[in-house]
Amino acid sequence: MNRIWIPLAAALCAAAPAHAQHWGYDGHEGPQHWQAMNPDWAVCAAGQQQSPINLTNALQANFAPAMIEWADETAGIVVDNGHTVQVGVENAGGVTIGGRFYNLLQFHFHAASEHRINGRQAPMEVHFVHQSEAGDLAVIGVMVERGDALTTLDSVWAAMPADSHASPGIAARLHLNEFLPVDRESFRYQGSLTTPPCSEIVSWTVLTHPVTATPGQIETFETRHPESFRPVQPLNRRYVLVTDE
Repeated sequence: MNRIWIPLAAALCAAAPAHAQHWGYDGHEGPQHWQAMNPDWAVCAAGQQQSPINLTNALQANFAPAMIEWADETAGIVVDNGHTVQVGVENAGGVTIGGRFYNLLQFHFHAASEHRINGRQAPMEVHFVHQSEAGDLAVIGVMVERGDALTTLDSVWAAMPADSHASPGIAARLHLNEFLPVDRESFRYQGSLTTPPCSEIVSWTVLTHPVTATPGQIETFETRHPESFRPVQPLNRRYVLVTDE
């Protein structure tokens, strides 16, 4: 099962690879046109559980927090797929949510953030994409604000290919836990992929507290992929939950 599902999740949850049908974040290929570009992407407009959303008016809930257990140090394959910089990892741990373990597959970046917290958009957001043996997806979103350096980000940028046509780079030493704030308070809701085909198959956990990176570190990505975010989507009949753990 893993041989089938892991490549599928990696293809779906990050931006599409360079050889797939092209889409973008502005103009005639922007989010408002995704549903018309491919019949398989109709849910981008018709769906009722789309992501990202504005995380506000959350209900306090006493649910078990996401148990994040990432490897202390790992290597990653860094690609630029034309929409974002993505880092694929193997045997890097994962997260347990609701008693189910999800294996970490990859993480990628958006600038500015896709989710908003009480209407505010952070300079950057990192999405950590996980998958269970059954094929379910769980994504952890971490906001990045300007401030002190995020040291392990330098390893990613140093391995970043020149463009989407260049060979992948290897980030030899990634310390993933540097992407996690000390306070793990989080929002949780059911949503979708934030890129085509916008499938509504994602359990979202977005940490309420950010980590920081220097303005220069953030600018490195902003320059490569400016305004690489989908606008917030209607909440509809969903609830946003928040826990203080």
